[in-house]
Amino acid sequence: MVSMMDQHLGNLIVFSREDFEDDWEKIGSGGFGHVFKVKHKLWRTVYAVKCCPSMVMDSNLHSSSVKSLIDEAAKMEKIKFQYIVPIYGICDNHLGIVMEYMENGSLEKLLPTLKMSWLLKFRIIHQISLGMNFLHCMKPPLLHLDLKPGNILLDDHLHVKISDFGLSKWMEQSSQMEYIEWSAIRGTLSYIPPEMFLQSTRIPSTKHDVYSFGIVIWEILTQKKPYSSASMMSIIIKVAAGNRPLLDVISEERPTECHQMIDLMQRCWSQDPKKRPRFQDITTETDMLLYLLKSPMSEALGVRENEHEPFNRKSSRISAASSTQSVENPLNFCETTSNEIEDTLKEFLRSQGSDVDSFESLIIQQRVSEVYENNLTLLHFIVAQGNVEKVKLVLMQGANVNSQIVSGHTPLALAVQNKFLEICSILIEHGASVNLPDEDNWSPLHFAAQIGDDRIVRLLLDHQADVDAREQDGWTPLHLASQNGFENVVRVLLTRHSDPNSQENNGKTPLHVASYFNHYSLVKLLISQGANLDSRQKNGRTPLHIAASRGYFRVVHQLVKMGATVTCCDQNYYSPLHMAALKGNNLICKHLIKHQANVNLKTSQGWTPLHLAVYKGHEEIIKLLKHNYANMNAKGDMDWTPLHVSTRYCGEMVVSQLLSAQADPNIPEASGWTPLHLAVQRGCFCSIINLIEHKADVNAINKSGWTPLHLAVLNSNSSVIKTLLRANARLDVQDTCGCTPLQLAIKNQKTNIISLLEGNNLSFSSSEEEGELSTPGHDSL
Repeated sequence: MVSMMDQHLGNLIVFSREDFEDDWEKIGSGGFGHVFKVKHKLWRTVYAVKCCPSMVMDSNLHSSSVKSLIDEAAKMEKIKFQYIVPIYGICDNHLGIVMEYMENGSLEKLLPTLKMSWLLKFRIIHQISLGMNFLHCMKPPLLHLDLKPGNILLDDHLHVKISDFGLSKWMEQSSQMEYIEWSAIRGTLSYIPPEMFLQSTRIPSTKHDVYSFGIVIWEILTQKKPYSSASMMSIIIKVAAGNRPLLDVISEERPTECHQMIDLMQRCWSQDPKKRPRFQDITTETDMLLYLLKSPMSEALGVRENEHEPFNRKSSRISAASSTQSVENPLNFCETTSNEIEDTLKEFLRSQGSDVDSFESLIIQQRVSEVYENNLTLLHFIVAQGNVEKVKLVLMQGANVNSQIVSGHTPLALAVQNKFLEICSILIEHGASVNLPDEDNWSPLHFAAQIGDDRIVRLLLDHQADVDAREQDGWTPLHLASQNGFENVVRVLLTRHSDPNSQENNGKTPLHVASYFNHYSLVKLLISQGANLDSRQKNGRTPLHIAASRGYFRVVHQLVKMGATVTCCDQNYYSPLHMAALKGNNLICKHLIKHQANVNLKTSQGWTPLHLAVYKGHEEIIKLLKHNYANMNAKGDMDWTPLHVSTRYCGEMVVSQLLSAQADPNIPEASGWTPLHLAVQRGCFCSIINLIEHKADVNAINKSGWTPLHLAVLNSNSSVIKTLLRANARLDVQDTCGCTPLQLAIKNQKTNIISLLEGNNLSFSSSEEEGELSTPGHDSL
């Protein structure tokens, strides 16, 4: 066996079962055989081994079986491409092909379990098309003939690798009946094109794989199985009759580009093989659709969505559980009223055989150190009632003043939360610790600052409470008082030397917190007591960033007046002006610009405040920035100008506003798309007219060789085509695949568009066009 391998395998490695650890984990099985996850003993690297069932059970194989496996391995070894699973060799004594192990398994397993974004769906579709195009570009073309989600694997970054070439042929004829029977056994009839059912002598071609790809697109867009409830015979009848999976199950909440992806999908699964596109053309379309969906403004979107990183109003878990801080239900955790507490105690003591004639007698008779459910003590119950005399009585009996319930709350913490000043004083006199925290590290002073009781704050501080104690997220009492706008408490804490620049775990200072919650008077007070105006959170944002984004003009005015740096940038180089422009805060933008904010400052992605204002359609801010000499043609990510952003995302008014401000309509972005390309792609008729009137080049070519006319043809937009033709759009421009707009219309069966273009004095006839498409270099249609 080894000698046969030596003769045929070339550069492939011959592995032995002994090269791998004993634990062979089965990770897949089917008509193709079994796939095992294995680990090489010496290299410590994980691989996948694909074995046929018979090969696993029988080590004494006939030489033809060995040769069959070697032939498949030899074919796969020739394929070295980014989107094809690489093969490393053959395992000789547990016969199988050794391949790269794919962390995320097959697309078939992923589709039902992972909620996929449209961007991920489009990326997977595009990468499948790239892999299949590579196979079909080989000479002779290598057909897969079993393209389906089960044979599309995904690495740890969810990038595609096409696998399982057990059915692939170097243009060899296969038996139709054997193929159908074999596919029925494997449950893959849904991916077989109708001609395989209708024509007994049909030889598979590249269009077979294109059909399968169309079904795969549907499955990715819907994340459902095609013909899921139909029998095998029903599937054959449906497909042969021209029926396809339903389109109405594709989510209505889909991006504009999805409509074109659906159009491509329908052309791929056309009943007539000649009408199906080639993968060479498919990759151009999927690349374009992925590009359009993968907006260069996505980072700006991320900033908009996450600019207010977790900044929810801070409260303890216990106090947050109740909507009020009243004496009724003061414990929160036990859901009883103060009257029910005493009834519960009496019932408990009665069950113990104790006399319950008076509450005082209960206290005398019952040991005050008794611990109840959740570690509650008698003292906790009495403190929650707010009865000073009973508290004194319990303490006189030797109650543990620092006992803690399961959440860590002491009687003092309960008294503080319920603003029982006298009880707080009594507990402290009896040795209550003013710094004993609960399980979240909240001290009694945190609770006092949270509820805004300056009397209790003073009491605690007079008894050596830690003025800058930190709870689990690093918040000090000053942070809490600043959050809730308790100026009285803030003043007390500052006079007791609380640090106005203390930073919690994410870097927020009390000034950040006061700015976020629009506490103007507290902002002034903190600044007067030495708060750092330009203190930065971990993400680099200052209080001015926060106030500018939130739209708090008075806070912004005060921060700027006192010397906050107007041009400071966060970790992504967003300035306060960027934040205000994105949120549409016009008055704040004016104030920042008045104080020398840089209107052309770029973020790390290259976005200026104008890009962001345009993206959100804030016309007044666009006008303001223009009057303050903002660069109308500034290039951001992928070289997008504000005009690119407007034609891609905004309405006619914003496009018109930029063009009136001398924005250049002919600047191409990184892939050669001009604003006119984007407007045509979107079908924005008024913007197209406006761009043309401002001298946009109707024959500009993008990286695919497409002019705006090519895009209009692909979108079947006859009114836009007529407009472009009247503006002298050329009909003879060829894209990278050699297609003119008319050839593109013919290839994609755009009947109305073909008639429209043929009626415009073309330099060649449609019959010549069809002849062109049938010449070598083009698949026959």
